Amino acid sequence: MRDPLLLTIDLGTSGPKVALFSTQGALLAGANESVRLIFQPDGGVEQAPDDWWTAICAATRRVLAAVEGAPNRVVGVGVTTHWSGTVALGADGEPLMNAIIWMDARGTRHIRKLTGGFPSFAGYGARKLWTWIRKTGGIPGHSGKDSVSHILFLRKERPDIYKCAVKFLEPKDYINYRLTGRIASTGEAMTLHWVTDNRAINHIRYDEELLQMAGLDRAQLPDDLLRSIDVLGEVSPAAAADLGLGGQRVQVVGGAPDLHTAAVGSGAVTDYKAHCYLGTSSWLSCHVPFKKTDIIHNMASLPSALPGRYLLINEHEIAGAALNFVRDRFFWGEDVLMSNPPPADSYARLEAAAAATAPGSNRVIFTPWLNGERSPVDDHTLRGGWHNLSLRTTRGDLVRSVYEGVAFNTRWLLVYVEKFIGRQLDNVRLVGGGARANLWCQIHADVLQRPVVQVADPLHINTRGAAFLAAVGLGYLHVDELEALTPTAHIYEPQPHLASLYSELFEQFVELYNKTHGIYHRLNHAQKSEH
Repeated sequence: MRDPLLLTIDLGTSGPKVALFSTQGALLAGANESVRLIFQPDGGVEQAPDDWWTAICAATRRVLAAVEGAPNRVVGVGVTTHWSGTVALGADGEPLMNAIIWMDARGTRHIRKLTGGFPSFAGYGARKLWTWIRKTGGIPGHSGKDSVSHILFLRKERPDIYKCAVKFLEPKDYINYRLTGRIASTGEAMTLHWVTDNRAINHIRYDEELLQMAGLDRAQLPDDLLRSIDVLGEVSPAAAADLGLGGQRVQVVGGAPDLHTAAVGSGAVTDYKAHCYLGTSSWLSCHVPFKKTDIIHNMASLPSALPGRYLLINEHEIAGAALNFVRDRFFWGEDVLMSNPPPADSYARLEAAAAATAPGSNRVIFTPWLNGERSPVDDHTLRGGWHNLSLRTTRGDLVRSVYEGVAFNTRWLLVYVEKFIGRQLDNVRLVGGGARANLWCQIHADVLQRPVVQVADPLHINTRGAAFLAAVGLGYLHVDELEALTPTAHIYEPQPHLASLYSELFEQFVELYNKTHGIYHRLNHAQKSEH
């Protein structure tokens, strides 16, 4: 057999990316497919698990066709997916309904009641807060978007589904189940159920007290908690046929959610080496050697995909999705006002328009909180928009302000990340689809006032992370080798002459939150339908 290959599956919110890597982490081919979002009343957002599998199989067949002999050369599979989702599995092994995904906020009212109590701190009962943080490192977010909130929503509002559910699976674990027929999870993936004791990082386990506090039934959760690098099983003959693989034995490694594989795929595997992911959502993260929680700003060091390590976890609800929103709602679209679908080069046009406008967007500020926010504030009622528009405002100003607004949001998070780790970040590795935009990399460097390292092939950062985990699990690589094997494209240095401008605008960005979040709460707290 020619050199063995690793197949990696990255199920993102917009659909899966599938890639082939060498066992040394070199990207050989990639393909992607789209999956629809299904919006439900009252903040519900779902996807169909069958759509996931259909899209994964289509992308896999395309990528296998791109490399000579690939169907018979694949020896391992690594999976990563969006995190904090719930697939309710019935007794026949089939989903009982659409998957509830990370954007779904229907569990808000139930999780607030569950976590409340007297005396109260930040809306949490003090005893519950202490128990959860001491054992897990965090506590269910009030946004209602954690996995535990999804299950509570089903128990309270869809009892027919809840009673018939044999297992509730994270999206990653459902894909692994489709691949192998085995139901299991990994320690870091189960974190947002808030029922695992994470104090002994090498011995993560379910905790009876936490299960009782969360109101979850242990029998409905995966029995086995593995490490991300542990071999889960072999691809079943049925799954191999769907994917177009040959008849050889192909091992599936546990894998990890996208936040965790992005950290690994960025090459930032050493403590305090930071990466910023710019995808549909975004985060600013690094590995740390300690367990710690900042409950006020909704961030904590939680189990990493790397064995024996913690990863600083936080998240922005919206990043690249803001650019998609502006593109599809204001510049191209299909309605009575226009009949212009986005052209193939729409992102290049938007970047060119932004580049033609002076830094600062003529003091137009865009706040990207289009689906609420998680960090450094946890508020699902928050909303975004343009501010300081005038009759002189141009379309270029509007577009550039979106790029800058996402970067201001990252800087807002940076303030609390550096407080959390007790040091200034040396640089930030930029990954994800947004990192393809050279202008956005430079804007981040200027807004953050930190060097930005543009990682090569940023769209495949999660597939690379999944490949690295598979390569480590199957014995081809060691964790210490991963940084050197991660290719970089360019380093963007901050421009000193823009520091004062962006600092001033950033102060007003935060002030906009301070002055408007109460308004958004009153407008959206009792909202019955979101689209």
